[in-house]
Amino acid sequence: MKHFPIFIALEGRRVVLSGGGDAALAKLRLLMKTEAHLTVFAPAPAPEIVAWAAEGRLTLVRRAMAPGDALCAVLFYAADEDAAEDARTVALARRDGALTNTVDNLGDSQFITPAIVDRDPVTVAIGTEGAAPVLARAIKADIEAMLPATLGTLARAARGFRAIADVLPMGRVRRAFWSGFFFRTGPAALAQDAKADLHGVLAADLAQYRQTGAAAGRITFAVVSSADPELLPQKTRRILHEADLVLHDAQIAGEVLELARREAVFGALPDTAQPAIAAAMRGDHVICLLAGAPDAGLLSACHHAGFSPVVIPGIAPVPNFYPLEEIA
Repeated sequence: MKHFPIFIALEGRRVVLSGGGDAALAKLRLLMKTEAHLTVFAPAPAPEIVAWAAEGRLTLVRRAMAPGDALCAVLFYAADEDAAEDARTVALARRDGALTNTVDNLGDSQFITPAIVDRDPVTVAIGTEGAAPVLARAIKADIEAMLPATLGTLARAARGFRAIADVLPMGRVRRAFWSGFFFRTGPAALAQDAKADLHGVLAADLAQYRQTGAAAGRITFAVVSSADPELLPQKTRRILHEADLVLHDAQIAGEVLELARREAVFGALPDTAQPAIAAAMRGDHVICLLAGAPDAGLLSACHHAGFSPVVIPGIAPVPNFYPLEEIA
């Protein structure tokens, strides 16, 4: 990974761009979605840039960039579409302390702007380190089709309720509360009324969770038959995204373990079911990843402790039948 993905806080901060043509327009359409203070240097700006300046959406300086023009800027974009002028303005901006990006020039850029799916305040960024922009755009289209237009509305409601929901214990209970809102009660309310009182929905959900308390823990045994994560059953993938404790055989590939959520605790799969049972008794969701079918003794111990473990079979790769002869 040559470029580390981060989200830079731009609210109230300065971003400078040099250029007034098509490349500048493309970047400005994106930058104007932020809360940055935008300054554009362009001797001959496009009419759209002039109009945006008149609307107060950016500051337009009708001249070429000069030394000191990028002082206090956090980011600088060189978009003059002229290699010599881009190199000149980048040198000036770097002397002023800004991180610089030269449009369509990966090698001379200190940062890159990814393809972005905007569901404000939910933002998805897709980057290919400049290797395949067409692929990034295709992934963006797939994600945009997958994420509902109401996602931003739900996220804004959640942001205003987050401090109130902190009365729930951290961990699984709080995650279950938010999952229920984002994927069940929230979308259902908006489907009935686009102006639904989402604060009221959240308050009702919270009251229910506080009344019922923590749900019982769960134990899942999942057979992983291949090191290829794409052959993992969807059910196993979903539980990996939710599990609090991941116990696994030594043979389980790192690419599979990467699918677990970042906060999960990992450990080697022991010979007995006791660690899984103890975690489940605390209310955790435990997933045990095995290269083969779970031992009957493990399942019996879980049942004896009052848990009904779920067993998910694996998907074995197709054997290599090469060479095959076609028979007429």
